[in-house]
Amino acid sequence: MSAVTEHKSVLDSCRRLEREGWRVTWVGVQPDGIIDLDALRAAVDDRTILVSVMLANNEIGVVQPMAEIAAIARAHGALLHTDAAQAAGKIPVDVDALGLDLLSLTGHKYYGPKGAGALYVRRRKPILQLACQIDGGGHENGLRSGTLNVPGIAGLGMAAEICRLEMADESARLAALRDRLLSGLRKHLDGIRVNGCMSSRLPHNLHVSFDEVEGEALLMALGDLAVSTGSACSSGSQEPSHVLKAIGAVGDRAGASIRFGSSR
Repeated sequence: MSAVTEHKSVLDSCRRLEREGWRVTWVGVQPDGIIDLDALRAAVDDRTILVSVMLANNEIGVVQPMAEIAAIARAHGALLHTDAAQAAGKIPVDVDALGLDLLSLTGHKYYGPKGAGALYVRRRKPILQLACQIDGGGHENGLRSGTLNVPGIAGLGMAAEICRLEMADESARLAALRDRLLSGLRKHLDGIRVNGCMSSRLPHNLHVSFDEVEGEALLMALGDLAVSTGSACSSGSQEPSHVLKAIGAVGDRAGASIRFGSSR
């Protein structure tokens, strides 16, 4: 089971499972981007093996209520995975408090080296059994064989340590910059719409739509300012973002939707 606003890496994996004969249930979100918990409760049953919901959305920055999602999954004996690539290093992530069985992340999203990531696997009893993904030597406790990228792993760990020490101050700084940007946009322009919930959101993310403006034309007019009309992992697609479709920000609004991400 997965949310319709997941990252393409999860969506495409689920679609492959569907082609292989597995039943995948897709759960919608509310207009603010938060998963519809009532729909999730109605969809999860005793046949559900896995629920996968990303902790924070890569486009609109919405942070999902993972503890509530975990309670729903646990009530039916389903495992819970979260894609925390966008959240790690930006907001506190406590796997026990959130009730997670599996968590995936990547280092380059919090200034670590590209090409290095991590999978958290719950150790509490009963032990979570995962199938080997790559054979040939039994590395990583038999989960993924092959020579390890030691510099990448060390860099990922060091970046995580720096985030642990500096996250509170850095998140407050980025949130202030984001709010200042939104205030300035609203002060000088009409027809500004924020996509996604502002009260449950990554501190550095601002996703806005501009009424009666064409998205690509706006990008060109911004010159050297680096922003995005969609996900980098869907670059080249002329279709409106699946995330914006899911929250109802489609049509004229979808073409003039811009993601601003403040950072160092």
